[in-house]
Amino acid sequence: MPNPTQPSPSLTYRESGVDAEGAAQGLKGLLDSLRKTIALRPAGEGRVLLDFGHYANVIQVGGTGLAISTDGVGSKILVAEMAGAFDTLGIDLVAMNVNDLLCVGAEPLAMVDYIAVRRLEDRLLADLGRGLLAGAEQARITIPAGELAQLPDMLIGPRPDQALDLVGTAVGVVPPDRLLLGDRITSGDMVFGFAATGLHSNGYTLARRVLLERARLDLDRHIPELGRTLAAELLEPTRIYVALALDLLGSGHVHGFAHITGDGLRNLLRLNPRASYDFPALPAPPPIFALIAAHGPVATAEMVATFNMGIGFIAVVAPTGADHVTAAAARHGIGVHFLGTAVADGRREIRAGAPRFLATLDGVAGG
Repeated sequence: MPNPTQPSPSLTYRESGVDAEGAAQGLKGLLDSLRKTIALRPAGEGRVLLDFGHYANVIQVGGTGLAISTDGVGSKILVAEMAGAFDTLGIDLVAMNVNDLLCVGAEPLAMVDYIAVRRLEDRLLADLGRGLLAGAEQARITIPAGELAQLPDMLIGPRPDQALDLVGTAVGVVPPDRLLLGDRITSGDMVFGFAATGLHSNGYTLARRVLLERARLDLDRHIPELGRTLAAELLEPTRIYVALALDLLGSGHVHGFAHITGDGLRNLLRLNPRASYDFPALPAPPPIFALIAAHGPVATAEMVATFNMGIGFIAVVAPTGADHVTAAAARHGIGVHFLGTAVADGRREIRAGAPRFLATLDGVAGG
C-alpha cells in the first residue's frame, strides 16, 4: 500500500500506455510501403504534391489541389461512454480533421465519417448526429456520406454493451501555388498562439490515468478549480479554427499554421526543418492542466510534450501581420497570445520557458 506521506512517482504518457517515440519508429515500415503508392500516379490527375509529414496531403485535381486529412477522437470517447454523454463528440471529430487541413492553406469543404458501435442505440446515434451537425456548421462544411458498422466482437467499453469508435476524413481545396508549408518561415517571424478550449482531443490516456484512476475523481464531481464537473471539463469540444484561419490567410502575412495536438508545441517542428522557436514564457494555461500535473504528479517536460497547454492553434506570421492577427482573433472571439519568434538556425528546437504554474509544481506536485 502506498505511503500517504510520500509523493507518488511522477507519471508519464508512456507509462499510461502511449509510446509516442515508439510509434514514430514503428511508422517507418508502414511509410516505406505507402511511399511506393505515390509513384502509381506520377503525373496528371491524382498526382501527390507533398511528401509525408505534413498535417494533410494534397493531390492534383484539375487546376487545383485537393487537400485530404483523416483523424479520430481517440480515448476521449471512453470519457463520453463513462458519462453517457455523446452530443459533443461530433464537434471533436470535425475539429480534428478540418484544423489539420488549414495547416496546408486549404479551405475545408466536406467530411465523411466512420462510426463503429458495439450495439445500435437510437439515442446514441442521434446525439452523435447533433454533434456532427454543430461541428459542420462551425466549419462550414458538408457531411455528404459516411459508414456505420456494428462490431460487437471487436469493441469493448466501460459500460456493458456500449462502445464506439469515431473517425473522419475531410477534404478541402488549395491552389498549388498557395500551399502553406512553412518554408517561408524565417528569423524574426512572430509566433501567435490561439486559445484552446481545454484538452481538445489529445492526451486523454494520461489524463484518464491521472484523474480517474490515480486520483479517483468522479466525473460528476464539481471541481472548484474548474467551476464545473469533471465530465463537463473533459468533454468540452475541440475548438474549430476555420473562420479565424481563413481570415488570416486572406491577409497574406501567414508563413505557417500549426494545429497543436499530441506532442504539444513540438508540432511546430513539422513546418520548417531550418527553424527553431524562442518562447521566453508560455502563458498560464486553463486550470485542468494544473489539476493533471498536481494529481499525477506529471513533470513539466511531460506535460508540455503531451498536452496543448491551452494553445490549440498557432500562426507564424511576418512582423507586418501582427496587428491583423490580434484584430482577427478579436473578431472571432478567440484569445490570442504572442509566444515569441522564429529563428532560422537549422537546429529544429523549441526553446520555451515553462508555463507559470508548472514552474512551481516540479518536485512538489502530489505532495
